[in-house]
Amino acid sequence: MTDDERYMSLALSEARKALAADEIPVGCVIVCANQVVGRGYNLTQTLSDVTAHAEMQAITAAAETLGGKYLTECTLYVTLEPCVMCAGAIGWAQISRLVYGASDPKRGYTVFAPKALHPKCQVVQGVAEEECSTLIQQFFQSKRS
Repeated sequence: MTDDERYMSLALSEARKALAADEIPVGCVIVCANQVVGRGYNLTQTLSDVTAHAEMQAITAAAETLGGKYLTECTLYVTLEPCVMCAGAIGWAQISRLVYGASDPKRGYTVFAPKALHPKCQVVQGVAEEECSTLIQQFFQSKRS
C-alpha cells in the first residue's frame, strides 16, 4: 500500500463519519511530515453551514495544529474532487499537494475554476477512486429510494 492509499483510507474513515451523521460522505485528512495534522468530514447539515465542507474543516484543524495559515509543506487527501470554494481555500492555504479520490463532473473545481489552486500545487487524482465513488453513489441512491 502506498502512502497515498494509506492516507486516502483515513480520509475514507472520515467520510464514513459523515455518512453516519446523514451528511454527504466526504472526508479529508491533511498530512505534513508523515503526520496527520488535520482531519474533517462534511458537516453542512449538522452545522447548517454551506461552507462546512470536509476540506474546510481539515484546513482549519491543520492551521490550528501547525500554528499558521499557510500549509505549504502539506498534502490534502479528500475523497471527492474539491468544489470551487474548497479549491480556493486550498490555494489560499498554499497546500503543496492535493490528492483526491472521485472526480466530481457536476461541482468539481476542474470544470469551473481549474486555476483556483496555488500554481505550485501538485494534483493526483483517482486514488481509491472506486471506493470513494461507491460511497457517494450509494448515499444519493438511498436518498432517492
